[in-house]
Formats: sequence, C-alpha cells, structure tokens
Amino acid sequence: IVEKAKKIKPPAITIVGEVVKLRDQLNWYETKPLFGKTIIVTRSRDQASEFSEQLIGLGANVLEFPTISITNPDNFDPLDKGIKRLESTDWIIFTSVNGVDSFFHRLFNLGGDIRDLKGVKICAIGPATAERIKEFRIRVDCQPPKYVAESVVEVFKKIEDLRGKRILMPRADIARSYLPEELQKMGADVADIVAYKTVAVTNGDNTVLDKLKEGTVDIVTFTSSSTVRNFAKIVGEDNLSAFKENVQFASIGPITTETAEEMDIKVSIRADEYTIPGLVKAIVEKVS
Repeated sequence: IVEKAKKIKPPAITIVGEVVKLRDQLNWYETKPLFGKTIIVTRSRDQASEFSEQLIGLGANVLEFPTISITNPDNFDPLDKGIKRLESTDWIIFTSVNGVDSFFHRLFNLGGDIRDLKGVKICAIGPATAERIKEFRIRVDCQPPKYVAESVVEVFKKIEDLRGKRILMPRADIARSYLPEELQKMGADVADIVAYKTVAVTNGDNTVLDKLKEGTVDIVTFTSSSTVRNFAKIVGEDNLSAFKENVQFASIGPITTETAEEMDIKVSIRADEYTIPGLVKAIVEKVS
C-alpha cells in the first residue's frame, strides 16, 4: 500500500478491505463525460452559475474567471424616452437576457407595467432571451431560427414591411451596429438604445492564471466577443501565447469565433446551436 500511495496527492482516501470490490458499482461519478476536465467559464459572475452548473453536473472541474460585468448605462434618459414612447412603438427587439432584464427593471422603476406594451410586437434573439420575456407573461411574436442579427434581418424581410415602423432596441453599449443599420435601410425608425453596459473586469484570479500557465486547464469557454477580448487583455499577450497551444477554446457562436480568430486564438469547439446548452453539448461531443 505504501508503494502504491507514493504517487497519490492529497486530498485522498485510502480504503482497505472487501468494500473495494464495490468500486465498479459505486464509480458512477468517474463515468460522467466531462470527468477529469478542467474548464474555465469567462461569463460575468451573475450569469456564470447556469453554465457552471451544467458543466459540473457532467463531471467537470469548473473555474469561474469572469472577464466582464454588467452595469447600468451612464445615462437613463434615452431608455426612459423609449419607454415613454411605447404607445407609438411597433416592435421591441431584444437581443439578450440582459436587455430584457434592463428594460423591464427600468419600466417598473418608472411606474409602468406590462400593460404599457399593449399592441407592441416582440422579437427575441435566442431561446434564453425568449424564455426570459415569457417569464413576464408576454408573448414573443418573432424568434428567428438563427441566434444572430443577420437572421433577424432575413426574417423581417419576409414577415413585414418596415417602412415607417418604429422599433425599440434596448441593448448593450458595445453591441454591433449591423442590425439597426440594416433595419433603417428597410425604412424603419430605429431607436438603438444603451440599456446596460458591458464593463471589462480589470483583474483576474491569480489561481486560475497559475493553472493556465501550469497546463492544468483543458478548455476555455467564450460566450461573447467581449469575453474573448477581455480574457486576452487580462491574461496578457505573453501569457496567452505561452499556453494557448495547450488549451482548447470553445465558442458559443460565429461572431464570438470570428473575434477569437482575429486575435489569433484558435477555436476548436463550436456550438451548432448558439446557446449555453448548445455550447455544453459541443464540449461533450468534442471530448467524448
């Protein structure tokens, strides 16, 4: 026993006797698909739990390394103005769960309620965004098949003439300009409003950084372009160059992947469905 135990590092438990024969029956955890894999989650701390829980449930060792945080806009006036014009608004396009939460939180703070959305049609990008809207007992009128802005444009070209239509888009301060610009080309009056800010986290967890340098991390996950950019900024160019060949990078969608590749980060795991469950599925398929 002493000889066999020399290479074992703490924490460890030594079991002696007939009970050892039950290993095959009790060894359920080590059969999980992500057992033994160390995975970094770079989402904001408020949003990391759902993703982390799914990975942990599949046996992974998860290290949360938030690279962004979600904060209020510098000025609520544009959003307040958009909310006060709901009566004359034709569509609200929600591109994220954060956009939904920020909009309704402000609506309620101003003394409004869901009745103020009477007659307004709702478009949601992605199932998570749609589900959050439904939690407010509001029906989603349009949910494009692909969870990117380009798909929204294609759908609107088919379902409605947007000339003269007023559209409200409560989004992040760093959201791409593609969607409002394309909708404006189609004749819509678009209010592209900052409902929340995505702020870079300036300092990373040194413990996680050490594990990256030691080569004990298997996968780093990215759920947005901002997580890619801020991860690279936090770890530093020299550190990233040193370990990126020994780590697999997983991306939630094509825009995020494009950002990673622009920064010379090779993405080897890509979600077919641009959601957290889709990313988890892609990770499992890659390592299985």
